[in-house]
Amino acid sequence: MCTHYIYEICAHCVHQVAVHSFVENLFRSIWGLPNSRAPLAIKYFFDFLDAQAERKKISDPDVLHIWKTNSLPLRFWVNILKNPDFVFSDLEKTPHLDGCLSVIAQAFMDSFSLVEQHLDKHSPTNKLLYGKDIPQYKQEVKSYYKLVKDQHSISSQELKIFLQGESKVQYVKHYLEIKQGTDAPDKLKEDMQNVKELFENMKRSGWS
Repeated sequence: MCTHYIYEICAHCVHQVAVHSFVENLFRSIWGLPNSRAPLAIKYFFDFLDAQAERKKISDPDVLHIWKTNSLPLRFWVNILKNPDFVFSDLEKTPHLDGCLSVIAQAFMDSFSLVEQHLDKHSPTNKLLYGKDIPQYKQEVKSYYKLVKDQHSISSQELKIFLQGESKVQYVKHYLEIKQGTDAPDKLKEDMQNVKELFENMKRSGWS
């Protein structure tokens, strides 16, 4: 869903009004919780950060907010927002589009910031465009972090089973795509076959 909105934004990136609804949908698909539950990997990682704060006797909630923001939204999502060509190989990132994406990425970063914005007519344009929306986005982000924290914790074993399942699904998908590709190099097909055999050996040794 997130990548769909990113592509729509790139296709319509002329001015703020034209893409506003796409931007809101994108942001909320990132910090929204389908079925009121965060992905297992995110829940597990955020719980890990909570545990580290408790272990180090850090009680300031702002510190945890910053840890979580730096580890996922800013490290991962901002990179995708500014470089959608990492996801869409057919996308040409023109200088104009690059400028639009930078504005959107800035609005996303401001939504996670704990610093209050004081804007006036002399403020940078990229800050003014989404200035009136940022306070609402900030509240949604805080609610997101709280909802994730309040979820039932998951064990290391649950995470392991989830990741193994995802690995299998993605491996089978891409293995078949490469194997059936008429232009795939023989060396790549051979390497994929070796990986397939490795997976099978792991399965026989107890990976289920």
